[in-house]
Amino acid sequence: MNKHKVDAVTVEIVGNLLLTIAEEIGISIIKSAYSSNIKERRDISAAVFDPEGNLVAQAEHVPMHLGSLLSIVKEVYNKYPPEAIQRGDMFIGNDPYNGGGTHLPDITIVAPVFAGERLIGWVANLAHHSDVGGKVPGSTSGDAVSIYQEGIKIPISKICRQDEVNEEIVDFIMTNSRIPEERYGDLHAQMASNRVGVRRLLEAYEQYGETLVLSMAQLQNYAERRLRAGIEKLQDGEYSFTDYMDDAGAASPDPIKLTVKITIQGDAMELDFAGSQPQVNGPINVTYNGLLATVFYSIKALIDPDIYSNAGIYRAFTIKAEPGLIINARNPAPVGARIDTCMRVSDVIFGAMAPLVPERAIAGCNSSCTTAVFSGYDPRDPDQFYVYLETIAGGSGASRRADGLNGVQVHLTNTSNLPIEALEMEFPLVIVREYSLIEDSGGAGEYRGGLGIRREFESRFDQVTFTGLGDRQKFLPWGLNGGGEGAGGVYQLKRADNSVERLPSKCTEIVLNRGDRIVIHTPGAGGYGNPADRDPSLVLKDVIEKKTSIRQAKEKYGLQIIQTPQGYQIAQQ
Repeated sequence: MNKHKVDAVTVEIVGNLLLTIAEEIGISIIKSAYSSNIKERRDISAAVFDPEGNLVAQAEHVPMHLGSLLSIVKEVYNKYPPEAIQRGDMFIGNDPYNGGGTHLPDITIVAPVFAGERLIGWVANLAHHSDVGGKVPGSTSGDAVSIYQEGIKIPISKICRQDEVNEEIVDFIMTNSRIPEERYGDLHAQMASNRVGVRRLLEAYEQYGETLVLSMAQLQNYAERRLRAGIEKLQDGEYSFTDYMDDAGAASPDPIKLTVKITIQGDAMELDFAGSQPQVNGPINVTYNGLLATVFYSIKALIDPDIYSNAGIYRAFTIKAEPGLIINARNPAPVGARIDTCMRVSDVIFGAMAPLVPERAIAGCNSSCTTAVFSGYDPRDPDQFYVYLETIAGGSGASRRADGLNGVQVHLTNTSNLPIEALEMEFPLVIVREYSLIEDSGGAGEYRGGLGIRREFESRFDQVTFTGLGDRQKFLPWGLNGGGEGAGGVYQLKRADNSVERLPSKCTEIVLNRGDRIVIHTPGAGGYGNPADRDPSLVLKDVIEKKTSIRQAKEKYGLQIIQTPQGYQIAQQ
């Protein structure tokens, strides 16, 4: 066998083995973590790297986390010489401006893997921690104007030294969190899961030897070739799209423009974001590694979803984004809610490429990581502070073949909806009064957009605070090929005295008293195709299932549906 090349069958087998290792790392975190955000919502990711620190396998968890994983190993190399990296070491970081993450709650821990004296690769995992300090519980506020208001920055540091945990670093992080015991448990879960990854990668090396390392390089080459082959099938030319975010919070209340021009030439692709909004005084800025992760996900999803997720993909496209833009922000711009901006970047890429890949393009999605953070004390247990964090799903855009999905996370996030049972068992501050799909929130079309979610929380005690971070409340999810817009999102405060107030899309530390309610509507999604072409039986089925109202059936689809003692039926024309 050529020492620089491995046969294709072996590369495929090794690729799947590395992906399995990454998935087992992720499962280990979920099974051993303390916080509901990790063990229930699964807000984590895991990956395997080659000896140089290039990504070779990422488990199918949260695409946004790719930005946190892209450069952390190389940042370790920048800080620590090779002789200072030893078996049993682990390194931690979360700083978006120095390779550690994309916002501060995402803490990444990486571990080198040695076979004898030979460094054969790295394993890594990332977990979103519910609170890492900052000005508000949950560490992301709608009025932040600096990253220093968003929590503790952890520089690349050695958290384990030859299998010994540096408890001083753990203590330092715990001291800066409002819920230190949870941080302790989650950090140790991350370290334990890396040890699982180290063992599994060593077992793989024992089976394949140097073929394992050679296959890592071949996997990256293969990913590049496949993506270039997919690009080459597209029509050469320039394709543009523009969309807007509602605002960037109280300090930046104006709409935020995001635009892209995609140039296809042969097997190469360039994405130019010139004309997008400069960075803002608000938490929705994005660092360059977050932009890379967003483009990576979007291009892979649109051109070839089955390509291995590894560093080879980056060789097939280039990005133009001047430093200082909202999607390539300079330190110390706040980035706590960067996911909403990345969602909108995905939407503009999908919009620009819709004519090129009509079989994969979908209409505008809810594209907002609609966040709810409740915090406070249970007066029955005044020594215990609680932080409940959740991102609530919405509608997914319709396609040329199917309705959009209802109540799902889309694009850059892939977390689960937190079960009400887990919420009320672990967080005594609130109870859920309603959890349902929102009728008429999906855009009309030959194929209907997915529906958003209504979730209503009631405060059980006085002095509970609520922070909300969302978008797509003013600029609605767009339809494709004649499809209609989906409904926008809403944050609403209903006081116990029955007064009602609509809250802004970025609101910070709203004080609730016993009986007050927060009502959240997440955005729906856009429809696809002319509504007049929708099968009448599907409209009737939607009315029966309370997805479409009788009124909308008439206004959007031109169908008169009546309710009789036998049920709903289409009226004779």
